[in-house]
Order: sequence, then C-alpha cells, then structure tokens
Amino acid sequence: ARNRRSISMSNNQAIEARTKAILREKDSHIAQLQKEVAALTNKLAKQHKLLQNYNANGNAVSHSSSSSGGGVINHTPKRRHQLSPFGNVVHSSSDSDYGTLKHERSRMGRNASIATANELNTLYYKEETRHNSNKEIVHRILEMFQDPKSHISYLRSMDFAKDILRLSKKIKAILVSEPRVAFVQSPAYVFGDIHGNLEDLHFFSDNVWRLGMALTAGNFVFLGDYVDRGMSCLECIAYLFSMKLLLPHKVFLLRGNHETRDVNGWEEHYGERSFLWQCRQRFGDDIGFKVWNTINDAFDRMPLASVIDQDIFCVHGGIPRPVTANEDGTYGSRVQDIMNVPRVAGINPPLEFEDEKHQQVASDCIWSDPASEEQELKSVDPESGYGESLRGGGAICFGHKAVKDFLSQHGFSYIMRAHEAHADGVAVSKGGKVFTIFSTSKDHNQGREAMAGCILVDFENLQVINRSPAYKNVYVHRRDSVSIAKLSEQEIEDRTRLGLITESTSHDNGDDSEEEETWESYDEDEESSEDEHYTFSGRKSSVDPTHCISSPPGHGMGGSFDFSNVTSNRNKSQRDLQRISEDDEDTLLDDDSMDL
Repeated sequence: ARNRRSISMSNNQAIEARTKAILREKDSHIAQLQKEVAALTNKLAKQHKLLQNYNANGNAVSHSSSSSGGGVINHTPKRRHQLSPFGNVVHSSSDSDYGTLKHERSRMGRNASIATANELNTLYYKEETRHNSNKEIVHRILEMFQDPKSHISYLRSMDFAKDILRLSKKIKAILVSEPRVAFVQSPAYVFGDIHGNLEDLHFFSDNVWRLGMALTAGNFVFLGDYVDRGMSCLECIAYLFSMKLLLPHKVFLLRGNHETRDVNGWEEHYGERSFLWQCRQRFGDDIGFKVWNTINDAFDRMPLASVIDQDIFCVHGGIPRPVTANEDGTYGSRVQDIMNVPRVAGINPPLEFEDEKHQQVASDCIWSDPASEEQELKSVDPESGYGESLRGGGAICFGHKAVKDFLSQHGFSYIMRAHEAHADGVAVSKGGKVFTIFSTSKDHNQGREAMAGCILVDFENLQVINRSPAYKNVYVHRRDSVSIAKLSEQEIEDRTRLGLITESTSHDNGDDSEEEETWESYDEDEESSEDEHYTFSGRKSSVDPTHCISSPPGHGMGGSFDFSNVTSNRNKSQRDLQRISEDDEDTLLDDDSMDL
C-alpha cells in the first residue's frame, strides 16, 4: 500500500510538473501575442495620424523638389536613428598571416562642448553596460574564429565548453522572444547550409562582411543546418551565436532539420561527423552531452521562417501544407500557421505540448523539397500541389501549383530555401520562383568544382555571390597538402582533432581527471535560474529522420551513405528516450543542468 501511495504521488507530481510547463508556455505565448497586438495598434494609430495630417495639409508627408517645384510623396517609413558615443577604428590584424581587418571602438566627442559631452557620456554608460556583459565571451570566440590555428589549446579546453554553455543560454533568451517568422528589411544577405564548414564560413566573413557584420550595411539571414557533416561544428555555431548575441536585430538564425536532436544526435549514421560525436570527443561524454543538449535547447527556440520586404519568403526546407481553413472554405494563412507553432518546439522528437497539426507545419518547414519534374508528373497531387518526397520517412515535396498558390495567397514573389546540395551554390527552380542556396562546398560529394553561395537582396535587385573553386584554402587543409609540410607530427595531430586537417580518424580521449578539476570552476548561478523544464512526448514525429535519405536522389549525398549499420527507428527512439531519462535522474536536474 505504501508503494502504491508513493507511485501515485510520483505520478501526480509528474502530471503537475507537465501541466505547469504547458501553462507557462501558453502564458508566454499569450504575453507575446499581447505585445504584438500592442505594437500593431500603435503602428495603426501612427498611420492614421499621418493620413489625417495628409488630408488636412495636402502634402504633410511629402517633401519638396526644388528642381521641379512640385511635391513628391515619400512612402518610406520614418526610422529612429540611435546616436552612439563610439566610432570604429579599422586596422590590419598584426597577429594573422591572412591580411584580415579588425575594428576597435573608440570614444567620440573628446573636443565636444559641455552639453554634447554630457549627452555622449550618458549614452556611453548605457551602451557600455550592455556591451561589457557580453564582451569577454564574444571577444574570445571572435579571436578564435579569426585565427583558429593560434587557439588550438582554447578550442580543446573546458574554457571553450563554459563559453559555449553561457553563450547558448544567452541566445536561448533572445530566440524565445522572437516570433516564429522573422520580418526583415533589405538589404539582406541570405545564406544556406553551413554544416560545420569553417573554411566557407570564413570566405563569407573575409569577403561579404570584411569589416564585421556590425559595420556592414544590411541584415543577415541564415537558413539553418549549421552542424553535422563538417568537422568544425562547434566553432561555426559558437561564431554564429556570438554574432546573434552582438547583433540580435541584424542577424537571424532560422532552424533547419539538423537543428533537431534526432538528427544531430544520430551518431550511428554520421559517425565522427555527427554533432553529438564531436561534442563528446572534444569534451568527454558527460560535459560533451551537456554542451550538445544546451545548444539544442537554443535550437528548440529558433524561428522557422523569415520574410524579407514582405515579398520574399525564406525557410530551410519549403512551404508547409495548410492546416487551417477560413469560413468560406479557403485555406488560412500559412505564415500565420507558422507563427502559431510553439515558441519552444522539439520537432524531432516533439515535446509533450506540441500538437500534431503544428508539429506537421514545423516539419514541413525544415524537411520539404521542391518536386522534380518526374514527381510533378507522377506523384504530386494535382489539387493540392504536394506529394511524397524522394527522401521518404514522411517528408513531402511541393510542386508548381503549391508554389503558385502560396505566393499568390501571401502576395510574395519568391521563395528562398536551402536543404539541398548544389555544386553551383545557388540553383533556381519552379519557373524562377524558388531559389535553393547552399553555402558549403564540401562534405556533400559535389566534387572539387563545387561552390558555396549566398544571395544579396539589394532592395529591388537579387545578387548571387559564389565562392570560386579556385579560391585558396586558408584554415582547413587536407593531410597531403603542402601547406602543412612544415608542421610537426604533434601540430598535425592537434589540428586534425579540431577538423583543421581533414581525412584523418584520430581520436582524443584527453585527461578526464584534469578536465573534471577544471570544470568545477564553472558556475551557472550567474545565469538565469528560471528556465522552464520540458518533456518529450514519446510519440512519433511527422517526419522520421531514420527513414529519410540525406538528399533526394540526384542531389548531393543521396545515394552515398551506407545504411547497413543504421539502427531501426524503434531502437533509436528507445535509445534517445532512455538517455534523456537517465540524464534527468543524474545530470539534468542538478543546479548545473540544461533544461529540456
């Protein structure tokens, strides 16, 4: 009887905890919707006031043209421009062999009047307080990114693990406050899959934002798939998280299918190119799993789509199937369907409060592909425009009709997505309406002539930017490259472990006792302790990654994987849930734990 009472109390506590988590999520969603309603109300009031002024004065929103003598209506919305007390001094990096540029902040107004100096000082203390709270972590990450070969000891240290944990918690708070669809203005650079490719990410850094993202005009939209396949996943995600922390309203990180636990934790399939494997290999099993889980906790909060200039729809995979209908029988807004996806979503696997309808919407966003011409003829439903993807596993494809209906419904002109490897970097399909962007030239069997691309949305113009195959590698080299001929065997081994030298299977077990002693100095009390705890539902996802091939046949790595060692979906689900359950008991519920 005592055991039954104990079990009953335990079940009641579990039910109560799940109920509280769901209520917290709903309250957060309601609060965010209230903020959005208030913002839209204010915007509508401003527009109404402008219209009244225009009707009263005839030309209140126009500016005079001295050359023509007539009034020209200016439809550009007014923006508020924040004065900064800092300037930026640009100089060449003295500690790098690659001619990189650096910029340092410098105080302005040294010779200003007393009134101006007082105003700048007030701004200085406000901005410096915000800047200092993130400065140390971001500085270490950026120094590492600019010259990784000089920071090998840091990349293998517990200091790097601590920085990633702190960084991920800060990013988690930023991402959960963003809507599931980010609305962006041009100019904007749009990037596809990165997949842990440090070399190509450096190409964009050295050429697209050479002075840094902060001093480069425009916004930056990344379409997901930051990890897996490449050997520098930790370095790439640390850099992108740092940029998001520094520039939360300028850098937008969308979610791809590899930003889910079922995919980036699939060690049986990806081996040493799995994100989980790299975390465990770098930091040991316990701390490595903690780092992996913490980063995935941030992934769970990433937006699923973005809209540029109310004209270009950006997403990792493709357009979702409609799940809501209007009273007249027409489909509801797909953008609104995405907005209604919970702010925290596991997707693969789903969390307990994710309903099947919105879990399908999220899965379609990160998994779907444009239909091939053969699929258009044989498998795409002529009424809906959707069909089964060649990937299998429940993933879908979208045809000409689906694209046309989606663009027409929302008044958009183009769809920009990633998810498929293309040797040309950028590919166009569906009558020139769908762009597929791939921003890594490696690890997808595209050959030595493959390019990494991005698109610049420059107001009315679309510009494709590609990395030439002849562009010289600077940071990552093959083992037989003459660039590493003068390195010692120990230096080669150290760089191989970090993915800076490829085509090696070396492993580094490290000194567990030394790492554990170093790890004890990490204190998470400085971070927020009010994080929610979420539980996985245990039910199947709309898309089953274990039954999906990496790319549709004819694209990238579609037929190149050996599936003979892949576990069944049932075994994999049991493995994931069992591991989470064990960690709940031992690690994830302690003070240093990462929340699910």
